Amino acid sequence: MKNKIRKASSDDTFRLAASLAKAFDDDPIINWLVRKDKKRAEGINLLFQSCIKDLCLQHEHLFMTEDCSGGALWYPPGTSEIGYIKQLSLIPKMIPVVAWTGLLRLARTLAKDPPEKNYYYLQFIGVIPGNQGKGVGKALIKPVLDICDRENCGAFLKCSKETNIPFYRNFGFTVTKKTFFGKDSPPLWLMWRSPKI
Repeated sequence: MKNKIRKASSDDTFRLAASLAKAFDDDPIINWLVRKDKKRAEGINLLFQSCIKDLCLQHEHLFMTEDCSGGALWYPPGTSEIGYIKQLSLIPKMIPVVAWTGLLRLARTLAKDPPEKNYYYLQFIGVIPGNQGKGVGKALIKPVLDICDRENCGAFLKCSKETNIPFYRNFGFTVTKKTFFGKDSPPLWLMWRSPKI
């Protein structure tokens, strides 16, 4: 099956956020971050809506499948850092996501550990469970990796599931560090891909 990929627009926000919420439902970091009460599902949806609408769309490197079953949120070089003013403006939107008690955990996730190189940052890539294992992830990741190779630019991501490391290795990513947002957080694997020239 050929997976048709296109750039997402603001009209796709709610459908794509819902698909990413399904894809990340069992993600250790997402589940550490979001609220644990009866509003958890709504919180995960709101998290992805905000990532799409408030952060990623403006950089025009948000790709999705035509059927909206998956998406990849990328940031071009120099755009992945969230300034303090932007962080403050997002707090009211994040309270329904993480609840008041989760604001400290959220603040820890905003602290970056980026490489000291020029890179595209892959914040999220996800496919709904029913479409996983069909080449959709490969189709979603490829457009920006092709750009990286053309521009002689690296790619960087934070992998939140150890079982996903082999997927990224298939595209030339290597683990550079295992880290934690805090003592109570699940691990993250920082991964780097040098451009293929």
